[in-house]
Amino acid sequence: MTPLARVVALPVHAYRLLASPWVGHGCRFQPTCSAYALEALERYGALRGSYLTVKRICRCHPWGGQGFDPVPGSDRQD
Repeated sequence: MTPLARVVALPVHAYRLLASPWVGHGCRFQPTCSAYALEALERYGALRGSYLTVKRICRCHPWGGQGFDPVPGSDRQD
C-alpha cells in the first residue's frame, strides 16, 4: 500500500475500531464496505481506491443492491 493510501485508510481503521461495534453487522454487501475500502486502497492506491470506495458506499442504501460485490480485479470473483 502506498504511503498516501495508508493515510487515507486511517479513517477506515478508526471506523472499524470505534464505530463498527456500535453500528452492528447489518451489511448489505459482502465484503463489508470497510473491508472493500481497505482492499481497494491496497490494490489501486489512494485516488482510485477512494473513488471505488465512495462509489460502493453510494450503492449502499435501502433501494440499492445487495450480495457479493468484490473490488474490481479481485481474485475473489466467487
